Amino acid sequence: MLAFIIKRLANALLVMLAVALLAFMIFRLAGDPVELMVGEQTSQEDRAALRERLGLNDGLATQYVRFVVNAAQGNFGVSYRNGQSVLPLIADRFPATLELVLVATLISLFVGLPLGVLTAIKRGKWYTEGLQFLSIVGVSLPSFVVGILLILVFAVVMGLLPAFGRGDVVQIGWWSTGLLTPSGRAALILPSIALSLYQITLVMRLVRAEMLEVLRSDYVKFARARGIPRWRIYFRHALRNCLMPVVTMTAMNVGSLIAFALITETVFQWPGMGMLFIQAVTFLDIPVMAAYLCIISFIFVMLNMLVDITYAVIDPRLRDAR
Repeated sequence: MLAFIIKRLANALLVMLAVALLAFMIFRLAGDPVELMVGEQTSQEDRAALRERLGLNDGLATQYVRFVVNAAQGNFGVSYRNGQSVLPLIADRFPATLELVLVATLISLFVGLPLGVLTAIKRGKWYTEGLQFLSIVGVSLPSFVVGILLILVFAVVMGLLPAFGRGDVVQIGWWSTGLLTPSGRAALILPSIALSLYQITLVMRLVRAEMLEVLRSDYVKFARARGIPRWRIYFRHALRNCLMPVVTMTAMNVGSLIAFALITETVFQWPGMGMLFIQAVTFLDIPVMAAYLCIISFIFVMLNMLVDITYAVIDPRLRDAR
């Protein structure tokens, strides 16, 4: 097991080095950082001094090694737009994104699991066929279209929920949360639903496919022959054997939701990392863009590694495979 974990850590390290190289190339290809940081009135002497201070006169290999070492220490430089250190900027926005992603994930599980079971055990019914059709629509609709429709219906027409912003937040140390205030909880509803819709359809279709496979197994037939109540067969025996792929997909999609929440955050003006990244792209704020890329990739790699290790703990054949 130790060798399996070391191998996975080595693979994760190689992936992060490749991502760091990509982020470093963004620095090099986006233009001269000195020209982006100074004004038109800056003298050539000041430009040369800044270039020397940033280490831009060194070779590319030296600059890349310095970038990797600084990134490993959480130092991604200074934002061109704000003039502040990049890591505190992202740390200030990270709670909003994580809160949105976790609520969207919970919604997808609490809605997708029952719908998946229902469409599996009630095949052929008109309402299950309708749910199947809606799942196709949910997969096909872009999240920004869903967000705009939700704003139009619930914020503009009905006036029930706020259309943008995060509402009032409470500081708990360095962490900020809107779950402890009424306006914060109200502001979270629409963006979390918009972000979770695609995930709901994936969970529902996956649970349905797994349930149909499990319901054809011999132990389910034997349980029915023994006269065990149907609800107990469905929810205690069959559903439990369907949860492993659902848990795996959910864990992997947490990273995807964090990465692609930027569209939802833009539609709802949600002050998270995605909104910060969009602003960085608009103003060509290269340090913020590179830091966002590295942090999102690190989250993906860690989640992937944790899923692999969990599988190896559950099934010893995986860690013994060559």
